[in-house]
Amino acid sequence: MANLSRSAKSGSDWSVNELLAYHISVKPIQPDMFSGTLVANPSLADLDPKILTAADPDDPDLSDSTARYLGYLDLASNATQESLIDDFARETLHLLGFSEHRLILSTRYIIPLTICGETQRTAQADVCLLHRRTLILLVLVEDKTLSNPTDAQSEVIAEAISAFQFNNMKRESLGCAPLPSMTIPCITMSGTRPTFYLVPVTLELSNAIATAQYPSSETVVLKCVTVMAHTRQARDEGHAVL
Repeated sequence: MANLSRSAKSGSDWSVNELLAYHISVKPIQPDMFSGTLVANPSLADLDPKILTAADPDDPDLSDSTARYLGYLDLASNATQESLIDDFARETLHLLGFSEHRLILSTRYIIPLTICGETQRTAQADVCLLHRRTLILLVLVEDKTLSNPTDAQSEVIAEAISAFQFNNMKRESLGCAPLPSMTIPCITMSGTRPTFYLVPVTLELSNAIATAQYPSSETVVLKCVTVMAHTRQARDEGHAVL
């Protein structure tokens, strides 16, 4: 693997080759194991139960916020433009409280990526959770199947690595020491179906990518796949359609 080709690719151009070239593997795990690795889980206690049971976003008995969210879901479920899926993903994160206090959800956020000696490469998150302008806390990439298919899994891992580099650059600009490692939560969206990742990025990995080297330590990314339910069955049983 140390002899694999390495080139200065932007994050949107990453594929399985880059994962192999930088000693990165992906390990699928069950949802209960995945949630146990998180420091905190968003609470669902404040959600309107009708989000899970309502079949029609035009139901006059729905609150404005619930009707709005179900409208985003309906558009994303029949998306003819990729921006509709990005909008739905952003609204879902907002609904779950990811944009409270000093946190901001941004779309099409460009993150610099240093790779193979090139400092002008970038990775673009379709949705990004920011702590104001200081830190990137979460990145989301859409599986772009409506136009040119991409390797969303490889791309979101590139996003996590670029987020690590960006966060440490910001820390140094504030007079703080760079962190030796960060675990970046990531999401890919295939339509309205999310897949969750935890990407542990280290200085060793970041430096290897910056200098086109094969890192001695393997990076193991954890992956949690959600189940796609049939639309009619899910609505009849009162489950969310994802």
